[in-house]
Amino acid sequence: MNQIKSTGAFTLLAVACLTIMVGCVIVPGLTAVAENLGTPSAASWLVTVPSLGVVIFGPLAGRFIDRVGAYRALLWGLFCYGLSGSGGVLLHGTLPVMIDRLLLGGATAVVMAAGTVLISLFYSGQARMKMIASQGMSIELGGVISLFIGGLLASLGWRWPFLLYLIAWLLLAMQLMFVPRPSAEPEEEKIGNEIRDLSPAIGQLKTVLFAALASMLCFFTGVIVIPQQFHQLNIGAAETGYFLSFVSLIAVFAAAIMPKMVKRLGEFGTLYAAFACYAAAHLIFSASSGVVPFIAGGVLMGCGFGLSVPLVNHMTVELSEAHVRGRNLAWLSMAIFSGQFLSSFMEFIPGNASVIFAGAALIGIAVMVMLYLLRRGMRED
Repeated sequence: MNQIKSTGAFTLLAVACLTIMVGCVIVPGLTAVAENLGTPSAASWLVTVPSLGVVIFGPLAGRFIDRVGAYRALLWGLFCYGLSGSGGVLLHGTLPVMIDRLLLGGATAVVMAAGTVLISLFYSGQARMKMIASQGMSIELGGVISLFIGGLLASLGWRWPFLLYLIAWLLLAMQLMFVPRPSAEPEEEKIGNEIRDLSPAIGQLKTVLFAALASMLCFFTGVIVIPQQFHQLNIGAAETGYFLSFVSLIAVFAAAIMPKMVKRLGEFGTLYAAFACYAAAHLIFSASSGVVPFIAGGVLMGCGFGLSVPLVNHMTVELSEAHVRGRNLAWLSMAIFSGQFLSSFMEFIPGNASVIFAGAALIGIAVMVMLYLLRRGMRED
C-alpha cells in the first residue's frame, strides 16, 4: 500500500472543497456578477451550468483519468479549474460566459474523481472509509467557507470572488510538494481482479449511482425551495444563509459518524436511514409555519446528506476495479451533479412550496422502497 503523510492527506481533503465551491463562490454577489458579465437574465444559470458541465464531460474525465493516471489528471484538473474559474471574470456575454462555466464543470469532474482515486490508492479498508467520510466533511465545510469568504469579497466588488478559484493553483503546488506519486498496482491484485466475476459489482454500482442522484435531488430541492419559503415568512437573506450554513455543518457531523453507522447498520441500512431523514425533513418543511420546525428539519436534511454522499463515494471505490476506478468515479460525479441539476426542475411542480416539499418527501420514501427492491434482486441473483 502506498504511503502518504498528513500534509498530503490534508491536500487531498482540501481538493474536495473545490467540488461544492464551484458554484458557491459567486452566489453572495450573484446579481452584480450576472449584470457585469452581461448575463442578467441568466443569473441562476451561472451557478447551475457547471453542474451540467460535470454531467457532459464526466465520461471524458473518467477515460482521461484511467489513461494518464489519477496523479497527472488531478494536476491538469486543478490547472484548468483555476484557469476557467478565475478567467471567467474577463469574459462578457451569455455565450462565452456559459461556455467557460461548462468547461469549469469539466475541470470539476476531473478534480472530484481523480482526488477520490488517489485516496483509494493511499488508503484501504476501514481507513479508506474514514478518509472518504472526512472527504465528505471537507466538501460541506468548503461550502460554508466559500460562501462566507465569497460574501466578504463580494462586498469589495463583483470581480473579487473570482479570486477564490485560484485556490486550485495553490492546491496544485501543494500536490506537487506533499502528495507522492502512487506506485503501480501490485501484480497479484491485477490478476485477482481479472478473474473476479464482475456482474454483481456492476449491478450494485448502478444502484449506488441511483442513490447518489436521488440524494442530491432531495438535498438541493431543500436548498432551492427553503429561501422562497423563508421569504414568505419574512426571514431575511442573511438569516437564510445562516440556516443553510447550519445545515451544512450538521452534514459535516453526520459524515463523521457515518463509518460507525455502517458498522452497525451496514451500507444499505445506512442509505435507508439517510433517505428516511430526507423524507422526514421535507415532511416537516411542508407542514411548518415557523422557524423552530425548520431547524428540526434542517438537522434531518443535513443528516441525510452526511450519511449518504460520503457513503456512495466509498461504495463506488469498493465496487470498482483499479483500471476503471477513475471512470466509475466520474460516473458518480455525473450522478451527483445530475441530481443537483434536476432539483431545479422541482420548482415546476404545481402548487406552493409546501407541495414541493411534500413531493420531495415522497421521492425520499420511493427511493427507500427502490433501494430495498434492488438490494433484494441482487441477493436473489
